[in-house]
Amino acid sequence: MFTYKTSGTCSQIIEFEVDENNKMHSLRFVGGCRGNLQGVAKLCEGRDIDEVASILKGTICRNGTSCPDQLSKAIEAYKASK
Repeated sequence: MFTYKTSGTCSQIIEFEVDENNKMHSLRFVGGCRGNLQGVAKLCEGRDIDEVASILKGTICRNGTSCPDQLSKAIEAYKASK
């Protein structure tokens, strides 16, 4: 399980797993808009992490970022850690 501390959003933490095929699983946001973020998690389940990052990067809500944008940053951090 990879854990990422967010910045500038209502959610504080993003957690997810990546399988051997680069697919995202078990995405969970701690804090934030529960229904919206559950929807984001369902849409990301089983998708390639590079595709997810590409789609969500630059999505802005407030403070120059958003929970989806923070997920793209979390994916970048995950890749940098490998």
